[in-house]
Formats: sequence, structure tokens, C-alpha cells
Amino acid sequence: MESWEAGPTAYAGPTSPVRPSRTELGTLTAPPGPASLWLDVLDATIRTCREHGRSDLVAWLWQRRAQLLHPHLRVLVVGAAKQGKSQLINALINAPVCVVGDDRGTTVPTVVRHTATPAAHLIRRAAADAEWTADAGPQDRFPLALDRVADALTETIAGQPAEMVGRLHADVGVPRTLLATGLQLIDTPPLPGLPAAAPAAVGRVRELATDGRADVVLFTCESGRELSDAEVDVLADLGRLYPSLVVVYTKTDYAAHWRRDVEVSRMRLVQAGVPATVVPLSAALRTRAVQTGDTALNGESGFPVLINLLQTMVATKPDRLARQTVGVLGRMVTERLAVPLKDNLDAQRAETSTSHAVTRLHETQRRMDELRKCATRWQSRLADEVADLMSDIEHDLRERTRAVIAHADEVFTESDPLKMWDEFEPWLRDALLDAANSSLAWLGDRAEWLARAVAAEFPPELGDVLPSWVPGVQESAQERVTGLDSPQIERFTMTQKVFTGLRGSYGGVLMFGLATSLAGMSLINPISLGGGALFGGKSIREEGRSLLKRRQAAARVAVRQHVDEIFVGLAKDAKDSMRRIQRALRDHFTAVTEDLQEAIVESLRSAKADAERDLSERESRARRTEQELIRLAALQKQALALLQAPA
Repeated sequence: MESWEAGPTAYAGPTSPVRPSRTELGTLTAPPGPASLWLDVLDATIRTCREHGRSDLVAWLWQRRAQLLHPHLRVLVVGAAKQGKSQLINALINAPVCVVGDDRGTTVPTVVRHTATPAAHLIRRAAADAEWTADAGPQDRFPLALDRVADALTETIAGQPAEMVGRLHADVGVPRTLLATGLQLIDTPPLPGLPAAAPAAVGRVRELATDGRADVVLFTCESGRELSDAEVDVLADLGRLYPSLVVVYTKTDYAAHWRRDVEVSRMRLVQAGVPATVVPLSAALRTRAVQTGDTALNGESGFPVLINLLQTMVATKPDRLARQTVGVLGRMVTERLAVPLKDNLDAQRAETSTSHAVTRLHETQRRMDELRKCATRWQSRLADEVADLMSDIEHDLRERTRAVIAHADEVFTESDPLKMWDEFEPWLRDALLDAANSSLAWLGDRAEWLARAVAAEFPPELGDVLPSWVPGVQESAQERVTGLDSPQIERFTMTQKVFTGLRGSYGGVLMFGLATSLAGMSLINPISLGGGALFGGKSIREEGRSLLKRRQAAARVAVRQHVDEIFVGLAKDAKDSMRRIQRALRDHFTAVTEDLQEAIVESLRSAKADAERDLSERESRARRTEQELIRLAALQKQALALLQAPA
């Protein structure tokens, strides 16, 4: 017969067995060894978190460090509503310390620990996240009746304001050998959303585990069903924080096929990578066994396995459990610290070609290439436009002077230069001067247009590169357009008229005199004299017309020669002006190009230096990041070594 213990809060019958036996979780059996190994790894992890500025992780790890060094093993019992959490704890210690019943449940966490004499209080903490201890002032401690702890707890909580419920927890002390070894059980309110949804439950169980300073989490699930997907997700999240989880299948006495459900759930946990030990048990059978003292029934209830498991965890906490916990924490923390470092390293590598300095360097190189192309374009444009302009100005001058010559020809076709030269010569000079001034003015306008056309070949971002002035036509057309002296025109003098008349009349007298001599008249007679006068006048008129045509032709030739001479001079002046304009624009835009090139070269030199400096800094930061990742990997390797330590 095994030894049993009893106490003021116990059922009428034996309670938990004192003597420990074999455990199902054999991996928790660890060889003796110093705690300095896992403590050194944990302290190194805390220092690393501090170096990375993660004060939140530092505070959390310090808290876990204090928990691991504390001799007590705090077991957090969680699960969905009506899964038998509270009844499990009551049956485990054989004392009705937790609220059970279909019409009521656990509303505030209940810490069950060992005391020499039974004691129960409702504790009001200073803050919702304050530590769940029995230390509180008299005004924040509400005693609970020992003979009816569950009912008294429910009644006392009901008397508190609703906003204070989050700051309440119950502290129950009972004299139990199972608890005397340092085991503390924490009953918790049901996790929200389970078994259907996991997000709210994940957040809540993390809060409970942190605030409750839990070392081990015991998850309850009633028999008759498999673990839901949401429950597996919650356990997977807990597996990242705790090396070993305990999944208790309750109420096996109510489910006919609970063994099949347990095996299926165990396989699902293995497939999900959750390090959990599955323990099926029945609180009803445990209670009946305690009441009747039936050791076989107590074994059938499954509680001896859970008790031995908890006792082994208490015994191995300073060594094996602590090492595994530090291994899990080290792996999780190093992974969390490595994520931003890897992202930063990837970002640095991705931004190497898109950094501001490199972008500036590429932009400066693009501007240099654009300037080289621009220099070729504007030089070609200037040469082409100047060639076109020279041809155009020569053609313009030719057309204008041809118009003057054509008008002069018309004038001298109808008029006698001898009579109207004095009137014609001022007109000719004015017409030529007007043509020259108009052509040279047009040349000045084309020169300004040429300057803008060449400036348009420069990129717009360079701003206004037009010269402040464009050299115009410096020669004055007045100097080129000179007066035309009257040409040497043959005059029809009176003496010429007399001799021409006599020469013409001689033939007439002779011809008519011979004709009249046949009639018996003398050679010179009135008729022959009249005929001579007729022929003499005709000769005078013909000679006058011939002299007029010769004068008109001479005048036209003189005008053409004069206009051609002026055209040649004006064309030369226009070409000289164009060459000066070309040289002025060439010198101006060359200076602009040189200034821009000098500025771009200086900017290129500066951008190259900045890019090299930025690249060096990036490589230095990348090396530091890689070294830190290597250091984190080494720290993680040490943590994993704690997990892989031989049993």
C-alpha cells in the first residue's frame, strides 16, 4: 500500500503519492553538471540583446533567467473552456482549490503552492502585468475561507469592480508533498477563441506565460476529439518558447475511443514539430481512487504518469530543463536578432547600385556623355547653318540687284539717258542702298535665329546658354553703294545733223534729178531738190534713232556693271560678317562647353569620390553585419548544443 497524505482541504481519502516512479518524458533525465554552461550562454544572449538595443528582450530574458535560477517549477495550466483544467489541478493535489462547475469557471489565475498550513487569498496587484506573488499589502489581500475556497473566491471576485479583474489573482497554499518539492500549479481562465480560432489564444497564452513566470506549460484537451488546427497552432507557438510541453487529454472515462484520438493528436504534434508529451488521464477516476484508496484505479486514471513527469521536471530544472530552456530561448532570440540584420544586409546589397552617390555618379557620367554629343551636334549645326546662310544671303542680294537692273532696263528702253540721267542716278543709288540695307538687316535676323538654333542643341537643364550679344554686320552699305557717273554718250550735234542731212539729200537729189532729166529737165530742179530734202530729213531721223539706241544700250551696260560691282562688294561684306558671326558664336559656345565640361568633370570627380566612399562605407557596414551574423550564428550554435546535449 502506497503512502498517502491528507490535509484540511483534502478529500476524505488518500491524496497524491509521495514516492516518484518512472517518467514518460525520458529526455528530461539529465546527467549532473554545473549550471554555469547554460547560464553563460544565457548571459551572452542578454549581452547581445543589449548591444542590439533590444531592451524588451533584455528585460524578458532577465526575467526568464531569474525563473530558471529559482528552485520552484511553475506549471501554467491552460486550455479552452470546459476542458477540465481546474478539475485536473484539484484531483492532482486532492484539494478543491480551483473553481469547477458547468455554471461557473476560472475567472482569474489561481496560483497553487505549498505551505505548512493551508491559506488562501485573493491578491490585488499594483498593475495587470505585475508578478503573481503572495506579496501584497493588507488592503490588497482578501482572505478566503479554507473550507470553501472555490465558492469564496467566486464570491470575492464578484464583489470587485469589473475593471479590477485584470489585476486579480488567487494565491492558495496547501501542505502537499507534491508541492513541497517546489512545484507550483497555475490555473488560468479559458483561452479565447479555442478550439476554433488561434490568434487571440496565442496572444493571451503568451501574456499568461510571461506574467505567470511559467517554466512549463500544461495544455488540456478533453478526450473524444482530436486537437484542432487552432490548438496545434497555439502549441506550435508555445514550442518556440518552451523546450517541453505537456498535453493532457482529460476525461478519458467519458470517451470510448480516446486512445485513437490521443495517437492521432500525438502524430499531428510530431508532424508540426511541437516538442510535447501527451498524457491521457481522468480526474473522475483519480478522485474515485483517492476516495476508495484504490491504487489500481489510481494508475488507470493516468495521474501517476503526470505526477512522475512533474516531479522529474522539478528535479531536472536546475540542469537539464534549464539547459533546454536556454537552448530554446537562445535559438529564438538569435533568429529574431538575425532577421533585421539579414534584411539590412540584403537592403545594403540591393541599394549598392541605387545609392544616392552611385546615382549621382551615373547621372554625372550621363551628363558628360550628353555634353560630348551636344558639342558634336552644335558644331555641326553651326557649320551647316552658316553654309546655308551664306548661300541664302548671296541669293537674296542677287535677286534684289536683279530687280534693280530689270527696272533700269525698262527705264532705258523708253527714255533717253541723255535727258533723264540726272533724275535716274539718284533713284539707282537709293534702290541699291535700300536693297543692301534690307539684305543686311535680314542677315542680322538670321544671325540671331542661328544663335538660338545652336543654343537649342544644348540640354534644357543647362539653362540659358545664349550669348548676351550677337555681332552684326559692321560694314555700312552707304560706303559700298556709290554714285554712277553718266556714261560716255554720243551726242547728235547740229554739225552731225547737217552732214547727215547733206549725205542723205545727195542721194535724193541725184535719184530724183536723173528721173526728171528723162523729161527734159535739168539735174537740179525743184523736184530733185524736194526729193533731196525728203531723203535728208529721213537720214537725220534714222541717225537720231540709232544714236538713241546706242545711248540706251551704253546706259544699260553701265548700270549692269555698276550694280555687279556693288553686288560683289556687298556679297563680300555679307560673307565677312557671317564669318565673324560664326567665329563669335563658335568661341562663345566653345567657352560654354568648356565651362560646362569643367564643372561636370569636377562634379564627376566629386561624385566618384563620394561613390567610392559610400561603397567603402557600405562594404564596411556589410562586413560588420556579416560578422555580427556570424557571432549570432556562433551563439545560436551554443544554444543548439544545449538542446542537443546527451541525456
